[in-house]
Amino acid sequence: MALQQIDNQTARAVFMDRHALAEPPSGNAKGADLLELIRRLGFVQLDSINTVARAHDMILFSRRPSYRSKNLKHLYERDKALFEHWTHDAAVIPMDYYLHWHLRFQRDADLLKSRWKNWRRDGFEQQFETVLQHIRDHGPVSSSDVGKDEKKGSGGWWDWHPSKTALEFLWRSGALTVVGREGFQKRYDLTERVIEAHLRPGHTPCDADETVDWLCNAALDRLGFATSGELAAFWDTVSSAEAKAWCEKALQDGIVEEIEVACTDGRLRKVMARPGLLDETTSLPPPSGRIRVLSPFDPMLRDRKRAERLFGFHYRIEVFVPEPKRTYGYYVFPLLEGDKLIGRIDMKAHRDCGELRVRAVWPERRVRWSEARSRRLHAELERVRCFANLDRVEFTTDWLKDPK
Repeated sequence: MALQQIDNQTARAVFMDRHALAEPPSGNAKGADLLELIRRLGFVQLDSINTVARAHDMILFSRRPSYRSKNLKHLYERDKALFEHWTHDAAVIPMDYYLHWHLRFQRDADLLKSRWKNWRRDGFEQQFETVLQHIRDHGPVSSSDVGKDEKKGSGGWWDWHPSKTALEFLWRSGALTVVGREGFQKRYDLTERVIEAHLRPGHTPCDADETVDWLCNAALDRLGFATSGELAAFWDTVSSAEAKAWCEKALQDGIVEEIEVACTDGRLRKVMARPGLLDETTSLPPPSGRIRVLSPFDPMLRDRKRAERLFGFHYRIEVFVPEPKRTYGYYVFPLLEGDKLIGRIDMKAHRDCGELRVRAVWPERRVRWSEARSRRLHAELERVRCFANLDRVEFTTDWLKDPK
């Protein structure tokens, strides 16, 4: 029997809808409304680079232009509606999902004990009780508050002192909870003082099968359609084998069905989807025609290969590429218009003089850069300028580049 097929344009519409990018960027971005947006996305990745604004702030701003960074800080640190842990990277996650992170705590503990012995400095396990007692006695700490008598290394992520490694391990394995950040430095407290008792490890048994089932279901709902590998990668807790087994059982139970999605090059890719997804596509909103600046870490772009298959957009972040070898720039932002990624922009906030300085815009091939499109870009950059609390937007004289 032939599988049902979704054409590429419809696939993009589904994917953008699931990532809250199909509807016009508007709406309240505080409190319960902001929390609901984060639930819809699943989590928001945290990143320290602040070329214009940090990744988590750009992710939320691109969907709700009224958003300001203090709104997330209040939700996280004051309201305790979010907790911080790892998916594929550090992220803020709705507190409702905390029970489903018990499995992650267990798996991280097993993984990191063996992995960090090989590439962290020795002695971090001997610091566990010392670090915990220090926090019991003195309250929340950052890494600079512990291990003051330990020899400091280079300061790089690969050369932490033992007490810093202990802090990170105790957080990743659930004994500590990050209660906020100062600048971008994490502050840790005892989980028993932060997380409600009924949510904490030890109070509620962790059933691995139930957790895997929840994680796979939640990933599929947020992607719209996916392979088993994409389901495993979404939260990065479920193994590939577990996701594959879940898909097989879900197919048997009628929870999912296999369909084919068309890529931009016409190839068909087999994926899992909820039954009736094709019927649902008829009611999807048309994508907003407004140009939006996306974070390089936007969830729509997190899987670079999937973004290329669905949108024909080849993107690589070049932060770690030596400047002479960069194709575009240190930290280049993708540009979204409608259901197309139309180009990328190299810009930076120069806070000393209040400028959002645009060095270059590269349209994608087959994108005609009209005056109307330039006006839409200028309007978006004015919104970004206000968001970044800058005074003006400045363009270099040769900012519009030929497609590469």
